[in-house]
Formats: sequence, structure tokens, C-alpha cells
Amino acid sequence: MPDWPTGVKPHPWSEAFQWNDPTGPFLRLSSDEAASFSANGFVVLRGVLDPALIESVRSVVDELEKEREAELEAKGGREGISQQKAITFSAHLAAKSAVLRDFVMHRVYAELCCDLVGPDVNLYWDQAVYKKPENPRRFPWHQDNGYTFVLPQQYLTCWTPLTTATLDNGCPQIVPGMHKLGTLKHAYVEPLGWECFEDPPSPPVATPVEPGDIAVFSSLAPHLTGPNLTANTRKAYIVQFAPVGAEVLVGNPADGPPTGRKLCDAPDWQFAVVRRGAPVMN
Repeated sequence: MPDWPTGVKPHPWSEAFQWNDPTGPFLRLSSDEAASFSANGFVVLRGVLDPALIESVRSVVDELEKEREAELEAKGGREGISQQKAITFSAHLAAKSAVLRDFVMHRVYAELCCDLVGPDVNLYWDQAVYKKPENPRRFPWHQDNGYTFVLPQQYLTCWTPLTTATLDNGCPQIVPGMHKLGTLKHAYVEPLGWECFEDPPSPPVATPVEPGDIAVFSSLAPHLTGPNLTANTRKAYIVQFAPVGAEVLVGNPADGPPTGRKLCDAPDWQFAVVRRGAPVMN
């Protein structure tokens, strides 16, 4: 049985979870990087994407972000955890842009999928997160699988900065090692989002990143991004990948077992990235 930190509990639907270490051979990661990912739940890759490519992606996302801000204004300034002129989440952008569709299928991402997910992998989710200058406030520690419970629980998040991300403007902070516990119990904190604990049971690691870098972490790694205390918007594009056949469990964990399962099969935005251990797009 795992050694659970004080105040941390398993998600009601996370039964007999077993973390699977990446075994190689590796296409993108070195053996040391793969071992670090396995031990800590994350690894940061430096300079693996062309800055000119990031600039073109940022240009497209900037225009889509304007549309998102307009949508929020029409809805009174808030939808879910998106808040106009504070923090915006813009999902499924690869379905709206050929530039972004090509980007999420980039060989770097595809090779990471081969290394850390499996031989047959689809895009699971993509979203831009623009964090505007704001007043300090608490942000929830969470796991990506704490928002929507996916099986298998162990999928992949690639946090890709479109601008420099620092502690001052909200780079990712990750609690290492806790990914091996599986999905944790989360509670919803209005209006901030889902939270697995208020204070981390062990010291977090900040991951400042530049355009061209990727913070690669497990869907089970507890993390947050702090407030943006600078005068400029922090821009990031988050791309997630899951194995073919992944399912979302349906229901309310507080009410008991899942009431159903939904296959992750939305062809417009959950399309093939890796097949038979090779990138779909070269």
C-alpha cells in the first residue's frame, strides 16, 4: 500500500492504481530524462521547438484568444474558471486552425507520446491559457485527471510556453513523486477550480520555461500556476495526449461508483498523433 501524506486521500474511483514506468527504447527522451519523469512525474525539455514556430503559433492563438474574450464578455465576464481580463481557457483550438493542428502533431510531441504513452496515441485535449496581470490570489493544487476522470489515469500533459513563464507571472509548480499515488480526491473551490490539497505535503518544484521549451508532466502530477504579478500577459498552450481507447468515467464521485463510460472519440479534436509506434506526421 502507498504511504499517503497527511490530509491526502485517493479519489473514490482510483482503485488499485499501479504506475507504469517508461521502459524504452526512447525516441525523444534520454534514459536520464525518462528516469526523472518516472521518479518525479515531470521533466523539462529545453529548446526543443523552433522559436519561429512558436511565434507563428502565438500569432494564431492571439487571434483566437480575442474571440474567447468576446465570448466571455457576452456571458457576463465569466464561464467556469475562465474570467474575462483575468485568466482565459480556450479549448480545442487545433480544430479551428491548420497551423495549430500541425503543431500538436509535431514530431517532438509525437516522440514524447511514443516514449511515455504508448504505440497508439490520440490528442486528448488542447487549450490556450492566457493569464493576465492580476491581484494575488490562491490557486488550487490539482491533477489534470482530477478535473475529468480518464482511464487509463496515466496520460500526458505538455505545457508549452508561448511567452517566457517565470515564478512572477505563473510558471508551473509541481509536487514531485505524488503521481505514483494515482488520482487524488479533489474538492471544488469556487470560483478557482478543483483542488486536491491547499498546502503541498512536500516542497514543490518551479519550472520556469522559455518559448521553445516544454514542461512535460503526467496527468497525475499535482501542480498549479501562481498569479501573474507582472504587467504582461503570460501565454501558454497546453497539449494533452492519451492512448487510443481511453475513456472518461461519468457520474459524481461523491454519489458512488461511475454511472457510465464515454470513449474519447471526438474526431474533430481527438485525432491520431501516433500509430504503431511512429508519428503520423513527419
